[in-house]
Amino acid sequence: MLRRLALTAAASLAALSAAAPAASAATGPLPLPLPLPLLQDSTATRLTITVSDSGNAEAEGTFELRCGPAGGSHPVARQACSRLDELAGTGADPFAPVPRNALCTLQYGGPATARVTGTWHGRGVDTTFRRTDGCEISRWNNLRPVLPNL
Repeated sequence: MLRRLALTAAASLAALSAAAPAASAATGPLPLPLPLPLLQDSTATRLTITVSDSGNAEAEGTFELRCGPAGGSHPVARQACSRLDELAGTGADPFAPVPRNALCTLQYGGPATARVTGTWHGRGVDTTFRRTDGCEISRWNNLRPVLPNL
């Protein structure tokens, strides 16, 4: 009796599995009543950028940047999102710190700092940019126009 019940359940499951794709193809996907976090876009970009000590009043402050579509309070959101998309295509992480063994020029780009937090293509970001040496200046410049041109 138990074996017959198990075979019936397995046959029913197989029949439903085969019928479900055909039924949904004919009628289309069913709408979800509420947005589910698991179904959110894993490539979403939402960043908070806080710039200080730049010497440029227009560059100072905290800006929100959303991509896909571009928006937020960032002054050049569309260009910033385009740059982030371009960097994502290279496979490199523009938010990674300078490697500890990097040889950097001893030049000083000023006291400006930028703290970037949020998500980039679904990955968490929490980093600070400075202009304290050649490597850090290059790292900052690589992220323009997300960060201001100083």
